[in-house]
Amino acid sequence: MTTPRVKGDRVRIGMVGTGFVARLRAAALQGSDRASLVAVAGHNPADTQAFAAQYNAVAVDAWQALLDRPDLDLIVVCHINRDHSTVAAAALGANHHVVVEYPLALSAEQAQPLLNLALAKQRLLHVEHIELLGGTHLAAKANLGAIGQPFYARYCTLAPRRPAPATWTYCPDLFGFPLVGALSRLHRLIDCFGPVARVYCQNHYGGLTPGPEGLTCYRTCLCTAQLTFASGLIAEVTYGKGEALWQTTRRLEVIGSDGSLCLDGDQGTLTDAQGTRDLEVGSRRGLFAADTAQVIEHLLTGQALYCTPEASLYTLQVATAAQRSAATGRVVDVAAPRPPYSPPSESLQ
Repeated sequence: MTTPRVKGDRVRIGMVGTGFVARLRAAALQGSDRASLVAVAGHNPADTQAFAAQYNAVAVDAWQALLDRPDLDLIVVCHINRDHSTVAAAALGANHHVVVEYPLALSAEQAQPLLNLALAKQRLLHVEHIELLGGTHLAAKANLGAIGQPFYARYCTLAPRRPAPATWTYCPDLFGFPLVGALSRLHRLIDCFGPVARVYCQNHYGGLTPGPEGLTCYRTCLCTAQLTFASGLIAEVTYGKGEALWQTTRRLEVIGSDGSLCLDGDQGTLTDAQGTRDLEVGSRRGLFAADTAQVIEHLLTGQALYCTPEASLYTLQVATAAQRSAATGRVVDVAAPRPPYSPPSESLQ
């Protein structure tokens, strides 16, 4: 397999979005001698102009204007979740490499054709999953062997917000079903414990109000799912945000035959027959910069990335099954994962 190359020794990037994640991506590119942010498309023209000026890029009127630019190698998609699949499909169709923030689409059925298109076009399709690079996840994986055979996990993230912001992230039509929009909550567990056999899910939206584009938003969301893994492990996942929540929580617990792990915020402990001891948990800072650096390295040298789009798609399958379970009140079986994705091998011309 030949190493994917770009023209010259720099990756030239077009970005869709000007929000929080886009700023982290753009900041990571500042001063790089291996990549440059060339053009930016955003929702608000004034904000887009200001963003582009800050990062020495060109502002364009709409994301479609990026597709025919001959000076771009890579399109980075970091805007409203609902539109990820549309922009990714168009960018791949125009023979660009693509990086997209999770979720790739709002359902697994929408996402699968994008992987097929990336293969047909021999382009990179990378779905960001920076949770795999974070200190909590790395500490969990490094210490799983110390607790014997894991049989139970519980992962809870709650984010109180009062008042709830009137943004697209509180609109189901724009953000997606909670465990789709917050796909990392499932992806972290699947990366640790493998395929899921079945899922049962319940979801609550509170304080429904009019939101952007005339769509409905909520003031509180609370979603819970029980996953039964193919290994027999049982996991409970809780994700919530908004006004009716009162305590910030970010806690992962794993119980095994010989001990247990608890990762609570930036602290961690391991408990076994010898007692309880602290774990070293690395930082959550700089993860978008790390992801960006890996993508650039991959496009310049062919170095493997930390996450495949198939892995993200499989998690999206589980999240889609959870959404179906919440809608029907029934346990939903999850199909086995598909074979691994083959990264692009042809040069970018």
